[in-house]
Amino acid sequence: MKKPIHSHCMCWLGVLALAGCMAGPSAQQGAGLGANPELPAPKRSGLLPTVNIAPALGWPAGALPQAPKGFKVTALAAGLDHPRWVHVLPNGDVLVAESNKPAPAEGARNVHADGLRGKVMGMVMKRAGAGTPSANRITLLRDADGDGVAETRTIFLQNLVSPFGMALVGNQLYIANADAIVKVAYTTGQTAIVATPVKVTDLPAGANHHWTKNILASADGSKLYATVGSNSNIGDNGMASEEGRAAIWEVDLATGAKRLFATGLRNPNGLGWEPESKTLWTVVNERDELGNDLVPDYLTSVRDGAFYGWPWSYWGQNVDERVKPAKPDMVAKAIAPDFGLGSHVAPLGLAFSDARMPAPYASGAFIGQHGSWNRKELTGYNVVFVPFAAGRPSGPPVQFLGGFLNQEGKAHGRPVGVALDARGALLVADDVGNVIWRVARTE
Repeated sequence: MKKPIHSHCMCWLGVLALAGCMAGPSAQQGAGLGANPELPAPKRSGLLPTVNIAPALGWPAGALPQAPKGFKVTALAAGLDHPRWVHVLPNGDVLVAESNKPAPAEGARNVHADGLRGKVMGMVMKRAGAGTPSANRITLLRDADGDGVAETRTIFLQNLVSPFGMALVGNQLYIANADAIVKVAYTTGQTAIVATPVKVTDLPAGANHHWTKNILASADGSKLYATVGSNSNIGDNGMASEEGRAAIWEVDLATGAKRLFATGLRNPNGLGWEPESKTLWTVVNERDELGNDLVPDYLTSVRDGAFYGWPWSYWGQNVDERVKPAKPDMVAKAIAPDFGLGSHVAPLGLAFSDARMPAPYASGAFIGQHGSWNRKELTGYNVVFVPFAAGRPSGPPVQFLGGFLNQEGKAHGRPVGVALDARGALLVADDVGNVIWRVARTE
């Protein structure tokens, strides 16, 4: 006799069907945008969250993302293995981290991976293109003739641990693995490294609900800043498992010593020095399961010693009633971020522009938005530009690179890391399309 399908299972099956057949994306208008975003009342999802993620489709032959008039899109390299992050070396070579989530450390627990919920979420993420094993390598691309297509492609460094962020300081290349920052010696023009990386410092790891770790060097090369996302949505695994997480660390390269630079940032990823103010900025993925229009993901300057609310509050001192026990003292310390990007857009990449880009893109921030999963209508799945003036955001985000979703709500690609190359074009890592896109001025 067959066992009856549990009602929870039926509900999840319906959610999966919805994720596969919803109509295409709608623009997010007004909600969660700007310095003082609209914050509706929270709508708790109960036992099962809203799930709508664009199934991974890949790019049809000859198809390209859509850039503004005056720009040309080329595939710098295609057929990569889940490219997540890009780093441009001083000689113009481009390093690509081909990477995915590592296996959890033995004994590490993530409640979101347990039981029926975890299995179904795993199925959903696999359909979204996030279920492939990690290649654990960095690939080098070289476009010597400047035609927007790399004619040289080599395995630069392999046998890493879910690598993500990269930073070159002097002749040392630093790589942020999922569990540590490591370094190797680098010589200009080198196309492969066989040396074994040396550990600089450990980073919080374990279950790795959020596994991506990014790094950025200080202007004088004495320090690295490293992002570490939370181990859960809202502290679900217990706060002991969040030790040192939801934070940006400052690492002293002379000694390897580190300290918490800023905390309460649920999942920070992209980092950049704003050119005019020389201030550190980051983009952050906020919490889920409070409704379609909560909580806004954001772009913010990062203050030394500041606490940004996670998990007890969001956007300053808006209390998240789900988090127990409550901590009014921590809520009282929380500061609001600078600029809302909209809810559930999943900003990951961040690159500040410069005068090599034409107006109106010469001053501001390019942001790679990986796209929503916990929202009824798909949002994100694009690269946006936030204009800056006097070191601050000066207008709403505008789409710079789109076309990643088709009309059926399936994903040709999903943007992750972004960077300006040596000629001032924008590079975009697309981990579903397995492409590094290059967006350059047509002149």
